[in-house]
Amino acid sequence: MLYYLFEYLGSEYQIPGAGLFGYISFRSAMAIILSLAISTIYGKKIINYLLAKQVGESVRELGLKGQSEKAGTPTMGGLIIIIATLIPVLLFAKLENIYVILLIVTTLWMGAIGFLDDYIKTFKKDKEGLKGVFKVIGQVGLGLIVGGTMYFHPGITVKEEANSVVPNQELLEAGELREMGPEQKTTTTTIPFVKNNEFDYASLITWINPDYSKYAWLIFIPIVIFIVTAVSNGANLTDGVDGLAAGSSAIIVLTLGIFAWVSGNIIFSDYLNIMYIPRSGEMTIYITAMAGALVGFLWYNTYPAQVFMGDTGSLTIGGIIAVLAIATRKELLIPILCGIFLMENLSVVMQVGWFKYTKQKYGQGRRIFLMSPLHHHYQKKGHHESKIVVRFWIVGIFLAIVTVVTLKVR
Repeated sequence: MLYYLFEYLGSEYQIPGAGLFGYISFRSAMAIILSLAISTIYGKKIINYLLAKQVGESVRELGLKGQSEKAGTPTMGGLIIIIATLIPVLLFAKLENIYVILLIVTTLWMGAIGFLDDYIKTFKKDKEGLKGVFKVIGQVGLGLIVGGTMYFHPGITVKEEANSVVPNQELLEAGELREMGPEQKTTTTTIPFVKNNEFDYASLITWINPDYSKYAWLIFIPIVIFIVTAVSNGANLTDGVDGLAAGSSAIIVLTLGIFAWVSGNIIFSDYLNIMYIPRSGEMTIYITAMAGALVGFLWYNTYPAQVFMGDTGSLTIGGIIAVLAIATRKELLIPILCGIFLMENLSVVMQVGWFKYTKQKYGQGRRIFLMSPLHHHYQKKGHHESKIVVRFWIVGIFLAIVTVVTLKVR
């Protein structure tokens, strides 16, 4: 809203400084400052409100050290993240931008599903919360919205080179930009670590018949649904010890912010020889707002946590990360960038699968890990949760660096 106000003041009254709001970098900086302020200053008020309403965590007995001490800690803290993200976005972003609209819808959609789950756990005293099938339906529904929008909306396009000749380094250093063709609808994405690193999902069906390109949505939308479901569940599973999900997510989100900024900037996308995605740079405001909200939330969520994000936060974070990766055409980098989420997901799948297999074969189930998700395995081994969290963060930073390096390493 402030963007439109200062745009008007700058054009009508030539107020000094009003033009700053035209720069994504300035609005991103303002967004992260405001979100940090909201999450740290008003976060405490939200925690006190949750305490007054007795929105406390009911802890299941898992035999983990220090687990009983967490009972009664306020949950639904994801509300802090959501509020601290949306307010700066509403103030500083271009609200007609389709990417921003898609992220707002994702936040509200997944936030509602997570809130309902936490509400059932807390007020209905049902430790299982919202039934898994309903969570999956919600995730699939969001995937349909995101996939359909990405495929059919006319504002979601890419620009490719007008010819196949890649300019040499001398031309780039001299400021010569690649000649870009017109905006076009495409299901192209980025493949890491290869020279010609663009892959079109439509090719999965057009090899049968080139005329089938108009049915590419039958391939693209299910892939989007899978990504949204997998990443949101991965974030949900990662939220098991104090600060792990929030810190890991902040690292991932900031990395996606780099991708959004360079992909939406014709100069940097040209220099890096990556896909130019018009209007995608506006997502940077959303990303910095969310990063600030996550870091501010860590003020209260680091060990010993004063509040838990609950499914209200974890499902929302996972959904947003998935949509950001898809919108920046970097979803194939998710296994690297979201490696922490992937490890947590795989540890559960492996544990459950092996247990069922060995129970059927030997009559008694066996385990690969002492406990899943993976962070609980290390807790069982006697590591303090603060050490586990920091080491997971270090791994997350390493994976983020590797992900950014893929911009040039091919």
